[in-house]
Amino acid sequence: MIRTAFFKSSYYSYEHAKFLLVSVLILLSALLNAQQKVIQLYNGTAPGSENWTWDEKVNEHNIFNRKLVYNVSHPSLTVFLPDTSIANGTSVIICPGGAWYMLDIEGEGYEVARWLNKKGVTAFVLKYRTVHILTDDPAKEVLDKYPNNADKLNEDNKAVIALAITDAKVALAYVRQHAAAYKIFSDKIGIMGGSSGGTIAAAIGYNHTAENRPDFIAPLYPYVRSIINLDVPIDAPPMFIVAATDDQLGFNIDCIDLYKAWTIAKHSAELHIYSKGGHGFGMSIQSLPSDTWIDRFADWLKQEGFLKPR
Repeated sequence: MIRTAFFKSSYYSYEHAKFLLVSVLILLSALLNAQQKVIQLYNGTAPGSENWTWDEKVNEHNIFNRKLVYNVSHPSLTVFLPDTSIANGTSVIICPGGAWYMLDIEGEGYEVARWLNKKGVTAFVLKYRTVHILTDDPAKEVLDKYPNNADKLNEDNKAVIALAITDAKVALAYVRQHAAAYKIFSDKIGIMGGSSGGTIAAAIGYNHTAENRPDFIAPLYPYVRSIINLDVPIDAPPMFIVAATDDQLGFNIDCIDLYKAWTIAKHSAELHIYSKGGHGFGMSIQSLPSDTWIDRFADWLKQEGFLKPR
């Protein structure tokens, strides 16, 4: 009887230990999977910003109540992979907005990537080069300099804007060159972004090579007044555009002009302008119809054939 009890006790101890070991392994696996791969776009210093010596920083206490990355001098891609059971081979480079001064890395970056992963889309969040910030509050700095003056902001930041667009083109070329490694299709690579990130997406829609041509573009409330008069290229990709009528910067008008330019040139485009939502709503929940813009984006991707596994 004592021997039986001893063996039962040993058995239960063994099973308990085994359960704990398996639990720890599962937890470690989850933690490892949660760590996203980060790719540096350039070997060494990025061309055009060789003299940039400042360090990238993060600010989480600002007027926008957002996690903001600023002083980006070493552009990178953070990879978000979908579950292999639902992966469909489509990928998208996400360019967070921030008026060229900062990046809304969560609301217009990581959160979008995680949502798209659930649709089987591989996502790459781009940290592109931004204006040098001299304080520890990039939001306040840009609002102090350019209150409601997007034209002046873009005029003053032309050099950085050109570098940011170059970073996005390099990112597109990198993803296409490494499509097999990420188990994605080289002809199902898109680019999207909010505000300044949307400007990047639209600009590349106008000006690209075969190597860095996106297969679809999705500008969210972009500033495009400086590029709208350019000729829409013959190989322009299909476009999905989102904005709100009460956009504080008036970029809803830019979106209408962009849609008109695309459709007059006989290219596919879809435009959603919500009555309310403001500028830079991203993945914010405001209890408004604009909260569902990303569902409409998924509808559009499905309609265009990008959510169908090949």
